[in-house]
Order: sequence, then structure tokens, then C-alpha cells
Amino acid sequence: MEQAQNLSTRDTILHMLKTQGPLSAKSIASELLVTEMAVRRHLGSLEKEGMIQTELVRQAMGRPLALYRLTPHAESLFPNKYSTLTMDLLDELAEEAGEGMVTRLFERRRDKLRQRYERGIGGKPLSERVRTLTDIQNENGYMAECEQTGEGQYVIKEHNCPISRVADRYNQACSCELELFSSLLQAKVERTECLASGGCRCVYVITED
Repeated sequence: MEQAQNLSTRDTILHMLKTQGPLSAKSIASELLVTEMAVRRHLGSLEKEGMIQTELVRQAMGRPLALYRLTPHAESLFPNKYSTLTMDLLDELAEEAGEGMVTRLFERRRDKLRQRYERGIGGKPLSERVRTLTDIQNENGYMAECEQTGEGQYVIKEHNCPISRVADRYNQACSCELELFSSLLQAKVERTECLASGGCRCVYVITED
């Protein structure tokens, strides 16, 4: 806990969950020497922000124990070099094999994601397909939300882009995501705002064919 001594209670909780794994409110309170109620207030706020999630674990006796763990979105709060490594590898690939090979790489990723997700989306009404896709994007850290804006028309807004550094340099990431959405939703999808192009968010307008 030495590294967390100068952090706020909120940040210390995040640090504990990162370094110690899933923890209960009671164990966090015991280590921080504060009340469990105070810890639960912070946990409630972090859960609303999408930073943590709850997992209920059965016990031999009594009610299930609630354990808290970080979400993928919270991982962005901690130092990592993944984006730098990814950029270096893509740059090397472009230099060695050309931009066409980079494009094919993104297209293969698009096709694999379509195969992974289409079973859970296909066959549903468009409204449910939109909600399911929004849930998938949230699980992947995009901070997505959706709404119906008219008869047969929906909007998905993504407030975060986990691959923003890649998308800033390689537009193939954005174009393949647009194609993936169109394929999964089986609808007309138009991107009207894009984080990689200087927008405040990525916005997709979906219209039933």
C-alpha cells in the first residue's frame, strides 16, 4: 500500500483492486481503516462510472459475498505500453509490406469480430440488435449508449475509443468498424461524428433497410 499512501480514497480503492484482485467492501474498509459505509459510497460511484463491476460469490453459509473488480474501461487509468507497441508493429508492417497489408490486417480482424458476435445478434429485431451491439461495445471499453430517434432509426454514441491512437493514424480501423456495424445490424449505418477526426465522440446513425 506504500504507493497508494498519497492517493485519494477513491484512487486508493482503484489501486487496491488493480494490485490485489477482486475485493469485498469489508476487506477494503479494513485495510483503509475507514467505515464500510464510506467504502460503499465510493464503490457505488465507481460502478456508475463503469470503472468497477460486482461479482456475487456463493459462500458455505449466509448470503453470497459481493466482490468488486475493475472493468476493462478502468484499465486505461493505469500505465501501459500496449498502444505504443501496437503502433510500432503496424508502422513496421506498413514499411515492410505496404499499406495494403495493414488494410488486410484490419479486414481480417473485422471478419473475426463479425463471426464472434453475429450469433448473439442475428435473427433479432433491429432494436434488440442495436442494444446488443451497444452492450458489446461497452464491454470493450467504448462507453457506448444507444437510443431510438425515430421509426426504424437509432443512434449509437461511443464516448471513448480504446484504439484511438491507432485510429488516428490508420483510418482503416474506423472504416472496418463501420463495415462491421453494418454487417451485424443488417441496416444502413452512417457515422456522423468521429473521435479520430476531432469529434467529441463517435456517433452512428442506424436506419432500418
